[in-house]
Amino acid sequence: MKKLALHWKILIGMVLGIVFGFIMTGVNGGQEFVDDWINPFGTIFVKLLKLIAIPLILASLIKGISDLKDISKFSNIGLRTIATYIVTTIVAITIGLVLVNLVEPGSGISEETVAKLSATYAEDGAVQSKIVEAGKDRGPLQFIVEMVPDNAFSAFSDNKLMLQVIFFTILFGISMLLIGEKNAQPLKRFFDSLNDVVLKMVDVIMLSAPYAVFALLAQVVVTAGDPEILTKLLAYSGVVVAGLLIMIGFYLLIVTFYTRKNPWWFLKEISPAQLLAFSTSSSAATLPVTMERVEEHIGVDKEVSSFVLPVGATINMDGTSLYQAVAAVFIMQVLWPEGLTMSNQLTIILTALLASIGSAAVPGAGMVMLVIVLEAIGFPAAKLPIALALIFAVDRPLDMCRTVINVTGDATVSMLVAKSVGKLGTPKVKDWDDHYDEVK
Repeated sequence: MKKLALHWKILIGMVLGIVFGFIMTGVNGGQEFVDDWINPFGTIFVKLLKLIAIPLILASLIKGISDLKDISKFSNIGLRTIATYIVTTIVAITIGLVLVNLVEPGSGISEETVAKLSATYAEDGAVQSKIVEAGKDRGPLQFIVEMVPDNAFSAFSDNKLMLQVIFFTILFGISMLLIGEKNAQPLKRFFDSLNDVVLKMVDVIMLSAPYAVFALLAQVVVTAGDPEILTKLLAYSGVVVAGLLIMIGFYLLIVTFYTRKNPWWFLKEISPAQLLAFSTSSSAATLPVTMERVEEHIGVDKEVSSFVLPVGATINMDGTSLYQAVAAVFIMQVLWPEGLTMSNQLTIILTALLASIGSAAVPGAGMVMLVIVLEAIGFPAAKLPIALALIFAVDRPLDMCRTVINVTGDATVSMLVAKSVGKLGTPKVKDWDDHYDEVK
């Protein structure tokens, strides 16, 4: 196993986890065994990744900004990043809308299936909580208000407040530039060192990744819903997955023709982050690994990656936005066919784009965004629980798939921005035991 590349180890862990999960579903008490003795190891791994996400953003972003020595360079990178993320998100939503209108998966759902799904999930606590969370009063600029923290330490204590951490860190880094290099030098040395330590923590944590994804995938399998219901939603799930695959193709075209890199090399180097995104369903939890792969294995300069990737983990949700476009139209095809107008579909594009900016990079956030999209097009409020129940059974596996696209999009945009500013260089891979001989 030692000679195997990390992505192969993770892939083997995923396959074994799925097989083990299926075996446990046929064993009396199998789910309880997985819950009690297997799943905790996956949970610990995800918590470790989330543990270092905020310190990594803080150290890496401050280091990146302080290394620039020129605020105009930072604004240049920032504008390119935001503009590119907006374009890729619009492309993703458009792909979703085109596919769902062509295939019309909602036309294959019977009234009996809708009734069964409604009876099973409409009163589910998770479904109701999504509706309540999305129903909070939000003005058009609320996401900007929520971006600014009133307590930095409170922001640092919650991974859902990543935009607030980024805002504070950018302000801190720019202020370091403004006090002059001499005065900022002690702080700069501290954050440079902190950045190296946190990246080394990523390497150490990743040693347990193959075993963790085994646990995470086994848990997903033993808690899967009714197979008959999953089969009924196969057409809808197929449209989402097809759209996500097309989006991968779009990224590979950018990598090939703009950055002039081999697309298969790109997929190979970013694959550990993709596999973790699939296993955890969280861009935030995967962020430390994404940054390590992009910087050390792809060659994106830290000046670029330290800004592009944390911002992308929060505002760039191409996979989630594509899913929302498909889900919203699918729901209308089944429950509200009269709402399938061109103006409503244009509203979906705009609302899904704006909703993705302020959404948390955590599992299940897409469902909250979907409620916001449905409310924007005037979907009947009385049918909202049924609408979410309709797709709830397959939300977790689709959440896993769309998080892969979110992470891949972040990595692609970081390469694109780095290439555009001359910061895409030669990869310099670091291993967890590079300095082990010095301390053993």
